[in-house]
Amino acid sequence: MLAIAIDAHAGAQIYEPMAASVRAGLVAAITDNPAPRHGFSDSADAVDWLTEMSRRLDRRLPDFRVRLDFLRTLHYEATRAGIDAQLVLAVIQVESNFRKYAVSSAGARGFMQVMPFWVNLIGRRGDNLFGLRTNLRFGCVILKHYLEIEKGDLTRALARYNGSLGKSDYPDLVFRALRANWQYDRQLRKAQSAAYLVNPQATRLDRQI
Repeated sequence: MLAIAIDAHAGAQIYEPMAASVRAGLVAAITDNPAPRHGFSDSADAVDWLTEMSRRLDRRLPDFRVRLDFLRTLHYEATRAGIDAQLVLAVIQVESNFRKYAVSSAGARGFMQVMPFWVNLIGRRGDNLFGLRTNLRFGCVILKHYLEIEKGDLTRALARYNGSLGKSDYPDLVFRALRANWQYDRQLRKAQSAAYLVNPQATRLDRQI
């Protein structure tokens, strides 16, 4: 397995003792249930969002099928955890720059740079943090947990996720990435998405949702 050391912005969630009830809630949230084909309530919304985000990701994840699977899984896991999918994309950009096998100097792993102690704390033996759905599920559940701890304060939750609570550098990077690359307005993007669908490869996306 290829492990890429990244240190620039990848953080390390810090182990913190938690109440048994909180731990039980996180265990339940991590429980691995099969994901549906996608997490959208409307197929037209799914086509528009997946097409647009696929266009934006094509240089970072060149393989079309890999990119589509990544986006479907990300949207489902973000929605399941109650987190904005565009925010998760920004976190991944800053944490790992979309490197599936990224490993930080602190040992954080995968797209969302999840620390291995979480597997022992709330996961199951054999959970692979380099697995797409496992990594995204852990990452989204952990970020939601931090949002709840911080009573909805996203800046503090992001800093806690990165292991840099009390500093604004990391949240600022995430917000900058979100504004620059991942903000999404369905009406605004309709024309661009329609143009992208003219591409024969992209057109297949409409048939695979």
